[in-house]
Amino acid sequence: MPAEGPRGAKLNSRWLTVVGIGEDGLAGLGDEAKRLIAKAEIIFGGKRHLALVASFAKGEARPWPVPFDAEMADVLALAGRNVCVLASGDPFFHGVGATLARKVKAQEMHVIPAPSAVSLAAARLGWPLPDIETVSLHGRPLDLIRPLLQPNARILALTSDAAAPAAIARLLTELDFGASRLTVLEALGGLNENLRSARADAFDLENINPLNVLAIDVESGPEARVLPLTVGLADHLFDHDGQITKREIRAITLSALAPRRGELLWDIGAGSGSIGIEWMLAHPSMRAIAIEADPIRAARIGRNAAACGVPGLIVVQGRAPKALARLDTPDAVFIGGGGSDAGVLNAAIKALPASGRLVANAVTLEMETLLLARHVSLGGDLTRINISRASPVGSMQAWRPAMPVTQWNWVKP
Repeated sequence: MPAEGPRGAKLNSRWLTVVGIGEDGLAGLGDEAKRLIAKAEIIFGGKRHLALVASFAKGEARPWPVPFDAEMADVLALAGRNVCVLASGDPFFHGVGATLARKVKAQEMHVIPAPSAVSLAAARLGWPLPDIETVSLHGRPLDLIRPLLQPNARILALTSDAAAPAAIARLLTELDFGASRLTVLEALGGLNENLRSARADAFDLENINPLNVLAIDVESGPEARVLPLTVGLADHLFDHDGQITKREIRAITLSALAPRRGELLWDIGAGSGSIGIEWMLAHPSMRAIAIEADPIRAARIGRNAAACGVPGLIVVQGRAPKALARLDTPDAVFIGGGGSDAGVLNAAIKALPASGRLVANAVTLEMETLLLARHVSLGGDLTRINISRASPVGSMQAWRPAMPVTQWNWVKP
């Protein structure tokens, strides 16, 4: 039975061919790839790729528009016709194939990948792929590399341009990873392939090919800013003015929020942003929106997010509940500040979908009273959290209790 296309029309199967091309160009294309390109009615690709196949392609060549259309409108408009898309390397490794797969069913595509830049880099370095951390920095903030900077880690970073390796070297040096060995792998798989290495704190490589992968053999110094892999980061890793969910309470709170892959958190009254930041550190797919009324704190949250390697955290400056209007529906909500303001708790409960989770912490009697009442009417779990820390009393030590926290954890029916 014919499949349905993006517009609901009945299509012949596999109307769309996606072919990966490496730096070796035509030499790396097999007979099947060449045959499918030759019979395509329309061929999309970058100008460089289209020029490579011009000698045998018979269809109409269409360069990608500038700026690039991530919605792939021109390709989807031709659903049902014989269309070919040319891509770099493996189209499904941070490539156009992944974009198309969100729009076109797998049964409608015929994909012929070339080796990815990461596979080629690992092969040149002798690094087993399962032991490597990978990150795409192509058009994305370099701060994304920060969570991967663990002692003795090996990282392969896809870069955007010739300037990126030096910029990453400066960042590593600033974070006391200056002894790390950097290898720039240029034009992998092509005639101009080249590998050059330098320490991060002595990086002096010039005239780098814009088509490069950066390999990082991480070496950490005594002051290296290593982000632990567990929840409950040390408070000093966040810039704050005292408005921060402290380390132990934060670990308990994140456990109660129970992050799951791809979910969105609202962090209401975010303060330093520590809860939303650690939520996003749980997995690269996680998303968070920090809502903060104070403009100085809101700006600080953005800086903390970048410093912790999650620059994608969204900061909304405004006061709840008004600031919650028109935000994407959350999977979980945390209320750390401003929860006793009129309408905040009600708005959070209303915004959650079925099975959504709400965690609210109270240190004031007013907020605690609200949570006790909601526990009586809606159920959920109430927890009293008491933390004491040893501190000097004269020449000796004694326990000094922190303010107790009442936590309400509720799942929407």
